[in-house]
Amino acid sequence: MANNAIFARLANLWTGFISLWVSDIEKEHPEIAYQNAIASMIQKYTQLKAATGAIIARRQDITSRLEAHERELAAVTTDLEAALATNQDDLAVVLIQKKNTLDAALTELRADAAQATADADNAKDSLIQVKSEIDKLKAEKERMLAQMHSAQARIKIQGQLDGLSVDAEVQALGAVREHIKGQVAQASLGAELQNSDLDVRLNKLRQSSGSVTAKAQLEAMKQARAAAQAAPTKTL
Repeated sequence: MANNAIFARLANLWTGFISLWVSDIEKEHPEIAYQNAIASMIQKYTQLKAATGAIIARRQDITSRLEAHERELAAVTTDLEAALATNQDDLAVVLIQKKNTLDAALTELRADAAQATADADNAKDSLIQVKSEIDKLKAEKERMLAQMHSAQARIKIQGQLDGLSVDAEVQALGAVREHIKGQVAQASLGAELQNSDLDVRLNKLRQSSGSVTAKAQLEAMKQARAAAQAAPTKTL
């Protein structure tokens, strides 16, 4: 018993692996999955068509038997009327028995014919429904595969667009921009250095001029002082 359980579990596990493998293949190739489904439905349609044909043949057979019994009953009824009219009682008794048998058979045949007609109608409806499902599945296959191919093309184009990176161009322009900025800064630095040199010289000039002026003022003050000391003192 334990071995049987293990074998059953292994069989289920193997079946699961096969199902997953088949499912993965169908995802990669959906046209195969659609074609398999369509082929399976066509096979069922063929089987249902054969069964429907047998049901219709049975209905036709019952209908033929029913019509034959009805014709025979009509003939027996006519004969019975004639036997009664001619007082042939022994023949009338036989005809009455035959009529009763035909009436019972006709009751059963009418019930069988009604059931056979209903079965045939249901079978034809099922056949039409399966045929419609096959047509719908074929149309769905074409539509879904077209959508898949369109999506794959879009993904491929998107991948190509993603691969067209502009990083190199941006980096190249960045280097050019930095070079231009460096040139501008260098030019500005030259002007600043030139201005700074002029400022230094101007400051030195101002300092030199200030020193000369101060010395001249000092000399003038000394001369004025000496002149004041040399002048005679006034008496009252």
